Amino acid sequence: MEDAATAEISRSQLWQWVRHETPIADDGTMSVQGYKDTRERVLARLGAGASPDTRWDDAAALLDLLVLGDYEDFLTIPGYRLLQ
Repeated sequence: MEDAATAEISRSQLWQWVRHETPIADDGTMSVQGYKDTRERVLARLGAGASPDTRWDDAAALLDLLVLGDYEDFLTIPGYRLLQ
């Protein structure tokens, strides 16, 4: 439950930062483009040397939905759809 709670807080914070284009130290603002740029950098780093069965693309798609889309009450609802 602690991991789910941390994820809820983090994705909610990202959603708010994008909506309000919050200034980010040493990295401009957390706009839609700022989020996408950061996501691509992180995915490239995580994907380097990752095994073929990782689901980074699914995780990124879920985070995109939660950060760029309408606010979801709980991340687990769209998350469960990925597991089915």
